[in-house]
Amino acid sequence: MEIISKLSEDALKISLVGELDANGAINLDRIISKAIADGYYKIAVDCRQLEYISSAGLGVFISYISELKSHNGKFVFYHLRENVESVFNILGLQKVVAITHDFTQAKNQLHEV
Repeated sequence: MEIISKLSEDALKISLVGELDANGAINLDRIISKAIADGYYKIAVDCRQLEYISSAGLGVFISYISELKSHNGKFVFYHLRENVESVFNILGLQKVVAITHDFTQAKNQLHEV
């Protein structure tokens, strides 16, 4: 699992590459925790190269949803592969996080209140 993070003016972009399992979830948690501590509450997650996401990986995102919302922030996921999107849909996560097709739509979603 490779996690590439890039800070912009007011948002964090995370690109996930490979399989997000329990080991990758630990690193992801560190990245998100640091971003929030630094005042970044809008997080775009590029899933174009995400092949698999475990419950531990999903748990990291779920654990920060309330905190982000309390600061008018959110997660926006984009470029989900069919198998990853089906996991989100089965768990009903599309009701609590935004899912878009591309980065432009993700940026727009991040800035909607």
